[in-house]
Amino acid sequence: MKYSPDPWDPVSHPAFWINQISRMLVRDFEAQLRPLGFGMAYLPVVSALAEYGPLQQKQLVEMIGVEQPTMAALLARMERDGVVERTPHPTDKRSSRFDLVAAARKRVPQARRALAQTAEQALTGLKPGERDALLGLLRRVAANLGDVPDRFPAPPGGA
Repeated sequence: MKYSPDPWDPVSHPAFWINQISRMLVRDFEAQLRPLGFGMAYLPVVSALAEYGPLQQKQLVEMIGVEQPTMAALLARMERDGVVERTPHPTDKRSSRFDLVAAARKRVPQARRALAQTAEQALTGLKPGERDALLGLLRRVAANLGDVPDRFPAPPGGA
């Protein structure tokens, strides 16, 4: 398919396909995560808590890069769904910390494997050089749209 600069022909524009692929991946990731009690929106918090242990809401806001009200609502849903638990901060009596419940912590490796399998399926048939090139191009597109956060460092070799 040849690229067409016609703004009314979206299927010939890479942005259309980036959006389509993103939507398809999210759909497939959600299907993999749902049986484990997770959702895509939970992943940044789940990953942070799995790596660092109990954290305050303000720490999660800074790490993940969302607004405080968004994080408060997300944590409330996660607490309601039995993914995280809130405990008093040991030294700051005005503050709470959040951590994964034991059952959720045990499911994190399974969730990561499922996501990796789905992501790998999406790249079936691409050679290592093609994968590297695709990653480099997508990072450049992301950079064109704004700063790529530090939490997404470029891999060795600058791809």
